[in-house]
Amino acid sequence: MHVLTILDHPDTNSFSSAIAREFCAGAETAGHTTELADLHAENFDPRWSLADIESGRSGQVPDDILAEQDRIGRADAIGFVFPLFWWGMPAMTKGWIDRVWSWGWAYDQLDDPEKSLQRSRTGILLVPAGARSDEMQELGYTAAIEKAWIDGTFGSFGFTKRELVLLNGSKGSSKRRQDLLRRAHSPGASLEDIA
Repeated sequence: MHVLTILDHPDTNSFSSAIAREFCAGAETAGHTTELADLHAENFDPRWSLADIESGRSGQVPDDILAEQDRIGRADAIGFVFPLFWWGMPAMTKGWIDRVWSWGWAYDQLDDPEKSLQRSRTGILLVPAGARSDEMQELGYTAAIEKAWIDGTFGSFGFTKRELVLLNGSKGSSKRRQDLLRRAHSPGASLEDIA
């Protein structure tokens, strides 16, 4: 299988970057090929604009979006790595989703609201979070995030298998961070072809 990992963090030395590398290493250990899309390093423009709307009307898809859609077309599984910001995803990830997973390419939902125009894939979200897992669960944040992302956003992407891996305590001790890096390796190593 070919695994595409989308990384959203401006610092290549960040913990999120380390998580992305571990996930890719896990996938490679299992014999999969990997591709890392570092959105900041590649200067992806996340701003959804009138030009994007007009391209949807005309069918003239911008070159930067075609390149991202080609990447997705090669992938059998897609991992997303970004830090939890204000109980949501950072702007770069959100903009990448808004611009790349466009109406008419990723979904149309006119006949079947549960059907994606994309083929079946696995989608894994690896999300470092400073908050403790028990706090997030007690306050309802974990359930809200799962509902919004797993059932909502990523439910329209053809991800037959969807998994959210919250890496709580990412601002903790060195030992805690090493444990989280090991946790990030495991989903890559256990990927199975669902096609």
